[in-house]
Amino acid sequence: MSRRVSLPGASELFGGAAPKQTRPEKRTTTDGSSLADDRPGPNGRGRTAVVEDRKSSGRIRHDTKITVYVTEEELLGLEQTRLALRAEHGLTADRGRIVREAIDVLLADFVDHGPDSVLVQRLRAAAPE
Repeated sequence: MSRRVSLPGASELFGGAAPKQTRPEKRTTTDGSSLADDRPGPNGRGRTAVVEDRKSSGRIRHDTKITVYVTEEELLGLEQTRLALRAEHGLTADRGRIVREAIDVLLADFVDHGPDSVLVQRLRAAAPE
């Protein structure tokens, strides 16, 4: 009898689909219509159509890549957030996962609130006068 321990492989551990991600409920007016702005954008699609089906991809293999440059302070903040998630909440996430979740939250807020979204407000505040 072998004294070697048999452990499951990565495919057995992570073979299932990533857990389903949830998004905030879409806000509606008193008449039941959506507050999201569905006017066509420059490409002929409404803002909601562009982001509606988007959910954070979670832990999967990604086919596309972008490079984003950040300051040392932003990188340090991201790393501190990653460590706090692990220490205080028992959640393990790499920096890429945190960034993908942040993107999903920001885009959902943009769809739901349009000109009043956090993204529009921050970009307006940072725009040169």
